[in-house]
Amino acid sequence: MATTAATALRTALREDIDRLLAAEPDVRADADDSVHQMRVATRRLRSVLRSYRALFTGKHAKATARELKWLADLLGVARDAEVRAARFRTLLRDYDEVPVEVIRALVGASRHVYATGHAEILTTLDGPRYRRLADTLTAWRTDPPLTDDAAHTEAVGAFERVLRHDREHLRALVLAEPDAAPADRVELLHDIRKGAKRLRYSCDAASPVLGDAAADLGAQAKRLQTVLGDHRDAVESREAIQAAAADLSPTGATVFELLADSEEAAAGQALARYPAAAAFITGIP
Repeated sequence: MATTAATALRTALREDIDRLLAAEPDVRADADDSVHQMRVATRRLRSVLRSYRALFTGKHAKATARELKWLADLLGVARDAEVRAARFRTLLRDYDEVPVEVIRALVGASRHVYATGHAEILTTLDGPRYRRLADTLTAWRTDPPLTDDAAHTEAVGAFERVLRHDREHLRALVLAEPDAAPADRVELLHDIRKGAKRLRYSCDAASPVLGDAAADLGAQAKRLQTVLGDHRDAVESREAIQAAAADLSPTGATVFELLADSEEAAAGQALARYPAAAAFITGIP
């Protein structure tokens, strides 16, 4: 008998739920990369609920998706600060003598945001809202809120429809990008990145059913996501540098200008890789 959509989705959900719950002790211990791992698991789950929403009962899935977004946003404050601190440390290694005020304004400030964000995460993990979400996900490991049709629908056809939908959604965004106004382009590229991530995660869920075709499409989507992630990181880093540049000494201000120029160049280099990374979605070699 062919694998049903319900069976395949239970497997996909269980893996991501286990990732999320397994990350919690590491986050509490502030282990390296733990916040990132928990955030990724949270986003993967939310993406599956969104892409495969036709196979879930609407009320329960939508409510849990909202709670997953809340958790991802909370984790994101600390994670984004962690990324910025590491990026600033790397940028500053190219300078022999860096004024203390520059280190404090960039690395120190980002570490402070991370520490504050991590403390808020710990408070949340001990709170009732997170416990309700964790209990719901634990129950979903064996009994997710799937529709009756999911138990009688072959996984192959259902998953192929989802990948086709997510691919067409991403394609529409990519095709709209050349005509975007300059002021809107950065945000559209960010939307393309999110669309690539969504396609990647739906492919990950489908790969055990659809095999190499889904895995290969997911790998291409991941490449596009990575390229635009590099672009986004450089853009946001440059904005953070410019925002922190007020009230610095002339020497500090000069370093900030050099750092901002470096990030602008990094954003341009990432963007130069974008057409090749997006070619799979438009059919342009």
